[in-house]
Amino acid sequence: MEFKLLYEELANSTEMIRAVLSGLSQEEARVKPNSDSWSILEVVCHLCDEEREDFREHLDFILHRQNEEWHAINTEGWVTKRKYNEQNFAEMQENFFVERKKSFAWLNGLLNPDWKKTYTTEYRIISA
Repeated sequence: MEFKLLYEELANSTEMIRAVLSGLSQEEARVKPNSDSWSILEVVCHLCDEEREDFREHLDFILHRQNEEWHAINTEGWVTKRKYNEQNFAEMQENFFVERKKSFAWLNGLLNPDWKKTYTTEYRIISA
């Protein structure tokens, strides 16, 4: 896909997330539909961590630092280790939107990125 289209989708999704979260209380955000599901608060914490520790980190790795070691993440483990459902909902929303804003600034600052570049793991090929 073309960068401009993906960038626009990222921007649109940011506003959709903002709208979905609008008006929810801390208590509402902590509710889990069942024991196997994540609460809205846990999803927001996940989005924040993914924005900071996965999206920019791994895209930068693919584009510029493949000579380094891949930065492993533990999305499932972070839910309990980082106590996502005990976090402050308003603060985590703000943290996510700050991280998303950093991502936009970072993307806009890239000079001639090779969007066709890939990184091959033993399990899959990941494209920029």
